[in-house]
Amino acid sequence: MDLGLQGRRALVTAASRGLGRACAEALAREGAEVFVAARDEAALAELNERIGGAGYRVADVSVREQVEALVEAAAQALEGLDILVVNAGGAPPGLLEEVDDETWERAFRLTTMSAVWLWRNSLPHLRKSKQGRIVNLTSAYVKAPQGITVNCIAPNAILTDRTRSMAAGVAERNGVSLEEQLERNAKALPMGRYGDASELGAVCAFLCSAQAGYLTGQTIVIDGGTGKTIF
Repeated sequence: MDLGLQGRRALVTAASRGLGRACAEALAREGAEVFVAARDEAALAELNERIGGAGYRVADVSVREQVEALVEAAAQALEGLDILVVNAGGAPPGLLEEVDDETWERAFRLTTMSAVWLWRNSLPHLRKSKQGRIVNLTSAYVKAPQGITVNCIAPNAILTDRTRSMAAGVAERNGVSLEEQLERNAKALPMGRYGDASELGAVCAFLCSAQAGYLTGQTIVIDGGTGKTIF
């Protein structure tokens, strides 16, 4: 299916690896012009070359000033903006009593305020687009008028570096290897396996397409059935 994304201009954050990278790759495969951002410059440069991207910028989205500069750089490089994919690395794992206030505050800026800053700074550009799209890789969404669809992808049980990192802590407590713990986890999932980041990327590309023009204000759960709920 041609998703009609040829020439659409997209900014994808936290794109150096994992889910953000999968979204950037999926959009590029569909012909979109993709500008990527993350904190790892080497990984960004490699990804930008691999997908034939429109450019990249090193940015920490937990810092408001860096978000403002990022959106401006992307809009300038792309000569506008049609698509915003909001992604950010998760907070570091840890028990409640072990996490200090500074870590909590940084996690809030990273997972919540980063989205607010990205939305706020991108909206003036998206309003000029005939097909504005915002896709949030998070568990919350807002509804926006003015022809801009806003949807959320809520992932779980996708095998990424973060999944491996969290499983490593469990493996250590259980006294088993990381691979054994991952195998145990996979067997406990309804589909008997972890999801691949490319599967999420494909959904992201669809949400950015013309075919999804009447789909907005929705949360698309991609968890291989771990939620065990149909609604």
